Amino acid sequence: MQAKPRIALVTGAEMAKPDPETHYLVAALAQLGVAADIVPWDAPVDWAAWPLVVVRTPWDYFRRLPEFLAWAERTRRLARFVNPYEVIDWNSHKQYLRGLAEAGIATVPTLWLDHGCGDARARLAARGWGEVVVKPAVSIGAIGALRAAALDPACLEHLDRLVAEGDVMVQPFVASVAEAGEVSLVYFGGRFSHAIRKQPAPGDFRVQDMYGGTVHPHQPTAAELAVADAVLARTPAPTTYARIDLVEFDGAPALMEAELIEPELFLGATPEAATNFARVLAGMV
Repeated sequence: MQAKPRIALVTGAEMAKPDPETHYLVAALAQLGVAADIVPWDAPVDWAAWPLVVVRTPWDYFRRLPEFLAWAERTRRLARFVNPYEVIDWNSHKQYLRGLAEAGIATVPTLWLDHGCGDARARLAARGWGEVVVKPAVSIGAIGALRAAALDPACLEHLDRLVAEGDVMVQPFVASVAEAGEVSLVYFGGRFSHAIRKQPAPGDFRVQDMYGGTVHPHQPTAAELAVADAVLARTPAPTTYARIDLVEFDGAPALMEAELIEPELFLGATPEAATNFARVLAGMV
């Protein structure tokens, strides 16, 4: 009897929260005759043992980004590697948003500050923004993000700390996030699968569940789909999986983030979500 094909689903060894959804994908793959092993990216294993390595939930990668990218560069030479290394490298620093904005994609206005720059406070003040969100340019899950008045001493001190540690991005606070949340559109193999709306807890701006955020069904509008499709048309290589996060800004959908490395894909949100993903992966082995 021929053995089932096996694939590796990459995770992290030390993460801020447990992975709530990979079991859906493992079960859906099994239904299609594909076995899946869940393996931390920094585990001492022979990655060539799997014909397909899927970067799924390495939610600690951003703390060791150079090591993670070096691992990805090595591993892509040993097995079929998704998302492609070019996509992961491009998506690992939120500077990709700057390039998308320059290409005409609607995004939230952003002040970009390089690591160690000495005029961060002056450049922020020159923007004339009221309430802002200050966050690292390499991070996940709103870790390190602060919402505050732009000239509040606590905001400026936070800005100083982040700039001393790495590159930083500052955006005007988008009021619609607190009111309506963010919309996430999920794609597998370049095709739309499902969408959800993430709502922050009352009084918060962070939509992630570890801050009390909740998830709700969402039917995307034509305008939301158009923005997401435009983003995916401009990635460095085609994506096997993608989550496009949108907010309402100036009365229209705008890109908040394109999550192409390790996004939570809300595989339990609809009955077909995990199957949609599993079918794409099964077709690659």
